Amino acid sequence: MPEYAIVFARSARKELQALDPTIARRVLRRIESLAMAPRPPGCKKLKGSDNLWRIRIGDWRVIYSIDDGKRLVDISAVRHRRDAYR
Repeated sequence: MPEYAIVFARSARKELQALDPTIARRVLRRIESLAMAPRPPGCKKLKGSDNLWRIRIGDWRVIYSIDDGKRLVDISAVRHRRDAYR
């Protein structure tokens, strides 16, 4: 099965770079795993949107969209859970 390409929004890249290095490594490892399985166990489709999904990494949330036609995962946000849905 071919892998999906992972693309970051500029704001999501900045949010990831601002994290503590140990947390950033955990989050980045999970983001990289989305290339093989863009809908892993535990991911949820966000209500009120057509194509937004989220995964949990502790208190952090990664919000992303999936384009199956182009085999692309677009990371929109990497935020703490208190700020992720605002």
